[in-house]
Amino acid sequence: HVQLVESGGGLVQPGESLTLSCAGSGGDSLDGYAVGWFRQAPGKEREGVSCLSSIDSITYSASSVKGRFTISSNNAKNTVYLQMDSLKPEDTAVYYCLAAYGLGYLPIDSYEYDYWGQGTQVTVSS
Repeated sequence: HVQLVESGGGLVQPGESLTLSCAGSGGDSLDGYAVGWFRQAPGKEREGVSCLSSIDSITYSASSVKGRFTISSNNAKNTVYLQMDSLKPEDTAVYYCLAAYGLGYLPIDSYEYDYWGQGTQVTVSS
């Protein structure tokens, strides 16, 4: 069992950058977990943004963010990051960090994950 805490959201202008962090609460380790960033905007379906497996470091990025967003991890800090560059207004959403333990593959659908963070708002607006 792991508790996830997201941080780093905020209001930025188009073209700017933000870095989101997802940490295991109280130092909970993320070793052996797949961690994914998902987002949901009002009136839209939840979308998988980027996912990472701590077992084999495989990553996935949605086509809508490929080349702009980068997922990475710092195992010493039990933290997964989402570096978001060249932000666009359509990136505005609540971003959630999800985790799943012990899978032999990298899940890219939210229903495959067991643990959720509380979400952090990202707003891109001029």
